Amino acid sequence: MAAEDIPFDKRLDLAPETVQEVAPGVRRVLANNPGPFTFKGTMSYIVGRGQVAIVDPGPLDDTHIAALLDAVRGETVTHIFVTHTHRDHSPAVPKIKAATGALVLAEGPHRPARALNIGEAPRLDASNDTEFRPDRSLADGEVVSGKGFTIEAVATPGHTANHMAFAFKEQNLLFSGDHVMAWSTPVVAPPDGAMSDYVASLHKLARRPEAIYLPGHGGAVREAPAFVRHYIVHRQGREASILHRLAKGEADIPTIVRAIYIGLDPRLVKAAGLSVLAHLEDLVARGIVATEGPPAIDGRYRLL
Repeated sequence: MAAEDIPFDKRLDLAPETVQEVAPGVRRVLANNPGPFTFKGTMSYIVGRGQVAIVDPGPLDDTHIAALLDAVRGETVTHIFVTHTHRDHSPAVPKIKAATGALVLAEGPHRPARALNIGEAPRLDASNDTEFRPDRSLADGEVVSGKGFTIEAVATPGHTANHMAFAFKEQNLLFSGDHVMAWSTPVVAPPDGAMSDYVASLHKLARRPEAIYLPGHGGAVREAPAFVRHYIVHRQGREASILHRLAKGEADIPTIVRAIYIGLDPRLVKAAGLSVLAHLEDLVARGIVATEGPPAIDGRYRLL
């Protein structure tokens, strides 16, 4: 299954740094940081009225921070929830916390999904907010209550090891971070992310009741459980394409990328290679594919 078989929705009529009510009791503010991985920018959300929570304060961008604080002027920010520690989501936390005194909640600090191999560094280290520390780490299923809102922590590792979604119980919706987005699939890049975790988290979300997801980038995901199933089938298709190529003989990752990503944006070639590596790590762990030593970006792979 190709990515274009997922029913993506790339519509987003929202100017940066303007406040828009996107669901009952939820406002959003778009940071002006568009790009191939961020779409039109990072979305920050404000939950509730009067006493509110902020989900993903966003990048270290003074214009966005000012817009977010202006949006809650006259209100009390009691909680800050962070889905994960990429630099487009969490670096604004210290300034928002300093201005509001809110309690910062997340799964935990940034960490790789597995131990680093010899000579290996985190792939997207420049993208990682390694200084982030929550005031309190949340466990999967933990419930946090505020005035007018109840938020359930939903651990969704995969895109990062510490990725966490947040279910807004009163409205049957889920803040899905970068795990599920309406406009695209996320990058899963070892060692920061892990494909086995990512797919398991997709299955976990597919069983949940929330009908609408509000993601870290792009517009709302509608009929969310069905959309997540499209994501799962897409990943199964990517795996099948990799195995189909390896059935023709041993190959390296650039060869596999050229075989299975047709018409790829050149800016995404490196990310596609890392995504293939994530699939190959999973396939090696399951005893389906072999390579010399631990799976590596410059390795060669063959069917067992």
